[in-house]
Amino acid sequence: MRAVVYRGVNELCVETVPVPRIRPDELLVKVAACGVCPTDIKKIQFGTVRPPRIFGHETAGAVVQVGARARQFRVGDRVALHHHVPCLDCHACRHRAFAQCAQYKRTGITAGFEPAGGGYAEFVRVMSFVLPGVVKIPARNRFVEGAMLEPVNTVLKAVHRLALLRDDVVLVIGQGPIGLMFTRLLALRGMNVMATDLLPARLKLARKFGARWAFFGDDRDLPEKAARLSRGRGLDAALVAVPSEAAAHQAQQLVRGAGQVLLFAHTRRGARTELDLSTICADEKDLIGSYSSDVTLQGEAVRLVFTRKLDVRPLITHRFPLERTAEAIQLAARPDSGSLKIVVAQEAG
Repeated sequence: MRAVVYRGVNELCVETVPVPRIRPDELLVKVAACGVCPTDIKKIQFGTVRPPRIFGHETAGAVVQVGARARQFRVGDRVALHHHVPCLDCHACRHRAFAQCAQYKRTGITAGFEPAGGGYAEFVRVMSFVLPGVVKIPARNRFVEGAMLEPVNTVLKAVHRLALLRDDVVLVIGQGPIGLMFTRLLALRGMNVMATDLLPARLKLARKFGARWAFFGDDRDLPEKAARLSRGRGLDAALVAVPSEAAAHQAQQLVRGAGQVLLFAHTRRGARTELDLSTICADEKDLIGSYSSDVTLQGEAVRLVFTRKLDVRPLITHRFPLERTAEAIQLAARPDSGSLKIVVAQEAG
């Protein structure tokens, strides 16, 4: 089969590799669509993991082989995959810190080499311990919607971390695909969303996704606007959906006392910043993070995406064939004014 193999920093090669062999409790899935995720981009650009690997974990496709003990699935099932599933029994899981679970940190989907998701290949092997995260895609929905379940789940997990009340004022910094999903989910929960970005087209789209206000992120009057729109209180929460130090400081400044700042995009190790610790202690401003998905929220994510209350289709602006995966990753790493979610698509639908 064809696969895009990571061979080193910024080196992706289209190669022929063996189709994975499955065990009796596993699935073989023919990949139809796989989204490009920033976490994979960082691994490719900064060489944070050893090659060779086949990346791609926002994956949907059709089951083509079912192990004898994987009886809940049939050949032909259209499925969305989930590459990380926790044990639900360890100390981390009992604290609902699923992303810190040892089993969760294992990748349960592979197209060969060290398991890394495998979505940039024609076929993937789905291991038994991640089968609880596999979702069947309804006939009315498309493969690309199934591929978006994983990123939606990560955003939903972050929203669940916030202590919000209906009509609270929440800032979402960055209106790329992730930021727009935050904007929509918060609006669905009755929040007054203030969206910021540097691109006019994205601010316009933020309005369509439910933002009550949309401003340029570098607007010098933003503190005054935030104060006025929150009736002088300050913002109840701010989500930082871009890996920007300045954005994190801006968020910490704009939230009220006892408000929350959630970092979602600061995943590169070694990033450091100065912080006035009194804002956390005396002002009681929580600085928290959220990383990866929560399989216990999969049902809620499924309902949001497949009912199209969160319609992910407008987020997908570019589709690339498998052979052009390197171009897809380059565009996702350096988006232009017209690009949002980039998908490597091998089949229509």
